Amino acid sequence: MCVMSTQTTSSAHHRNVARRSDICIVGNGAIAKTAALGLSQAGHSVTLLVPPARPDAQAASGGEKPWDVRVYALNHTAHTLLSSLKVWGALDMARVAPVDAMDVQGDGEQGGHLGFDAFGAHAGALAWIVEDSNLNQALDAALRFAQNVETVTGRACRIVSSADDVEVELEDGTVLAAQLLVGADGRDSWVRGQCDIGIDYRSYHQRAIVANFSCEKPHHNVAYQWFTCKDGVIALLPLPGNQVSLVWSAPDTLADTIMGESLGELAIRLGEYADSKLGLLKPLQPESVKAIPLALVRPHAVTAPRVALVGDAAHAVHPLAGHGMNLGFGDIIALLDTVAARDAHQGIGDERVLARYARARKEDVLLMQLATDGLERLFGANLEPVRVVRNLGLNLLDKLPLVKRRLIAHAMGR
Repeated sequence: MCVMSTQTTSSAHHRNVARRSDICIVGNGAIAKTAALGLSQAGHSVTLLVPPARPDAQAASGGEKPWDVRVYALNHTAHTLLSSLKVWGALDMARVAPVDAMDVQGDGEQGGHLGFDAFGAHAGALAWIVEDSNLNQALDAALRFAQNVETVTGRACRIVSSADDVEVELEDGTVLAAQLLVGADGRDSWVRGQCDIGIDYRSYHQRAIVANFSCEKPHHNVAYQWFTCKDGVIALLPLPGNQVSLVWSAPDTLADTIMGESLGELAIRLGEYADSKLGLLKPLQPESVKAIPLALVRPHAVTAPRVALVGDAAHAVHPLAGHGMNLGFGDIIALLDTVAARDAHQGIGDERVLARYARARKEDVLLMQLATDGLERLFGANLEPVRVVRNLGLNLLDKLPLVKRRLIAHAMGR
């Protein structure tokens, strides 16, 4: 747990503090790196603590890069933040696809339908599909030029908080001291666990099957989504050219079957839904597929003494809305704003500053948790009356332009 230290100020100076900064960030993903850039560009010194590279991690090889199966549908909130940090312009835009429209289909032969498009939303695009590797490479390039960021590699073993600072002790005895510790270390956050922050956990008994395919027909930058009962939620997201990225939230038993088959067999399975829209699907070469367990994680708090959680460490939601990463970018914006707006006499890790951060994120995160969890429960119910009602609901919503505009504006982060 987070230990409230009884160290005196003088005794703290005798500890082996290898690095003292305004903010220490634990994590190695896009959210951690973006937080480091944002806080450093705001004038704060930042230590970014990343774990040692896995032994099986391979360096990028020359030639054309294969398409990453991990992609994000980044909304306007993400676009604005990354642009302000000079990261968006560093992306390989030849590998970024705009989402100009969404086509949502209910289940059954008389399944409901809901459509959104950028024109109706008065926007150039609803979102942008960006590979995890593309985003991280742009962030890494920006971090190399960041003046106030030092990256430290190591494994943390203990957190000690005091009235003056927070210290992260590494396994080798190194101590990193800061005014504020930011936990950006994912759904199974070590920082959250050390701070003894409890969670509400609900397994969806599903796994997100991710893979990439070429499609016979042009996708016209449309993101397709099918809400089914027996097969879960299937999304095919546009990639540049006649290519799509699959995110299939499949029940565990079906996921086991899919992962035991070839990608060619998976393409045939998808044909039941996608043939009329996209034609024949073929796996992109080299073939790659991953399965990611899905769960709802709701921490009982997103702050502790001198600690703030961001990204999946602060909330993990079902991917059916594609907004997990966008929620994380919203966290960073809120943290930047609350730190910048603090009173002159308040430190970065002041409990009142952290309380304002928690309040700033509460409503947006709660709405997304309720929406994604509620939709998963609604479309997972295998009862004919429920099936009829949800399909009617989709059709009715499709005929209410004012409501649709409100929904899509919220999803876009406006």
